[in-house]
Amino acid sequence: MNDVGPIIALIVVVAIAIFAIVVIAKSIRIIPQAYAGVVERLGRYHKTLTPGLNILIPFIDRLLPLVDMREQVVSFPPQPVITEDNLVVSIDTVVYFQVTDARAATYEINNYLGAVEQLTTTTLRNVVGGLNLEEALTSRDNINGQLRIVLDEATGKWGIRVSRVELKAIDPPLSIQDSMEKQMRAERDRRAAILTAEGTKQSAILEAEGLRQAEILRAEGDAKAAVLRAQGEAEAILTVFDAIHKGDPDPKLLGYQYLQMLPQLAEGASNKLWIVPSELTEALKGIGRAFTPNGGGDASGSTPPAGSSRPGFPG
Repeated sequence: MNDVGPIIALIVVVAIAIFAIVVIAKSIRIIPQAYAGVVERLGRYHKTLTPGLNILIPFIDRLLPLVDMREQVVSFPPQPVITEDNLVVSIDTVVYFQVTDARAATYEINNYLGAVEQLTTTTLRNVVGGLNLEEALTSRDNINGQLRIVLDEATGKWGIRVSRVELKAIDPPLSIQDSMEKQMRAERDRRAAILTAEGTKQSAILEAEGLRQAEILRAEGDAKAAVLRAQGEAEAILTVFDAIHKGDPDPKLLGYQYLQMLPQLAEGASNKLWIVPSELTEALKGIGRAFTPNGGGDASGSTPPAGSSRPGFPG
């Protein structure tokens, strides 16, 4: 009997120590950052634990699973939606939401994630059901805005704030996709033809403009050349006439020069007949008088006065 007493005492001490450890373990709760804990006392909501060290009453307070207070991104599977023109399209959605009230998210809704998914599906069908296929494909921002407003209003009482709703993909039926591809291909061909025609037109215009400018420049060059030639010829004629006037030639010299020009007048294979001008006889008479040995008289038979001389002969 003396040996049983210490053993019982040891067992009691060990039990008390274990009980104390359990009580301490249940009394102390450490909540991580960005999480919140809902505490029930005797089955009723008591308080929401914040991040850090918290003390509970063992066996009276019960801590529910922690609630993630960070913004969450949930991608929902494709949902079939009927558009206004009776076409079934498959739409993938992504919802960005955040729990702002852990108590409301725990007690106001059974499964807030499933509720958000179902609400997104029904709202998407309502919004896209009033649009045709082309509007649905080109109005993503409008659809995203309407979904966000509706979801944010509906989930506010659940302690959830919906920040963004995005449509990942809108997939029309395969037949519609083939038709759209053909339409896009035809549109690209049309644009290519228009661009080709515009290029050809611009090329023709530029080529014509270049030819016009070249003709204008060529005509201006010819005109300037003709003017310069005419000015040169006029200056040459003025120079010759000035030299002639300054030299004061007599009729005999002029007649001699006239005779030198006669062979040039007769040149050319096409000259079959040429007319001797009347001035030629006068020039010949003057030359004949110049070469007469006795210094013969003029046409009237008169003799030159004494002391005069002919060109080329001594007086």
